[in-house]
Amino acid sequence: MAFTLPDLPYSHDALEAGGMSRETLEFHHDKHHNAYVTKLNELVAGSEWDGKPLEDIVKGTYQKGAVAQNGIFNNASQHWNHAQFWEMMGPNPGAMPPELESAIKDSFGSVEDFKKKFTETGVGQFGSGWVWLVKTPEGGLEITKTENGVNPLCFGQTALLGCDVWEHSYYIDFRNARPKYLENFLDKLVNWDNVAARL
Repeated sequence: MAFTLPDLPYSHDALEAGGMSRETLEFHHDKHHNAYVTKLNELVAGSEWDGKPLEDIVKGTYQKGAVAQNGIFNNASQHWNHAQFWEMMGPNPGAMPPELESAIKDSFGSVEDFKKKFTETGVGQFGSGWVWLVKTPEGGLEITKTENGVNPLCFGQTALLGCDVWEHSYYIDFRNARPKYLENFLDKLVNWDNVAARL
């Protein structure tokens, strides 16, 4: 069964008040994400991964220590990453649920310290990639960064929150100001209920 581009869980202009424009979502979701899905279907057709669940493909094709990942992995992981990313944002972010706030304070000292470290980690990812809040196999919370399309599935971690720091994610709205993009993401775009549900 072929993979399909998921619909956004909100309209293309729903995040504009939070700093992410209709134009960004039209390019990022409709073009970039769709390109990953299209290429993934092309690459897996007739292969051992044809018909396998997306997460199995991501974990099964990841090559630890490789300088560059293979095409199936790159497109499968980016499809998975973006499908999570859209769900992790919303037009009415709301307050952070108490359970999540408590877990973040236990791990990082305060919500502000968490946001500062998340932003710094995202800024520190050289080139393209992602910054994540993950739950480790041991149950603790950590902030990590990954290159290109690599994601927490590759390390047995649970992705609670992820932010795309490829330039196509923010250049229309923030030009090259990645720090401002990350700060805005945390303050105005994150759907904290979605993050808490992943705990």
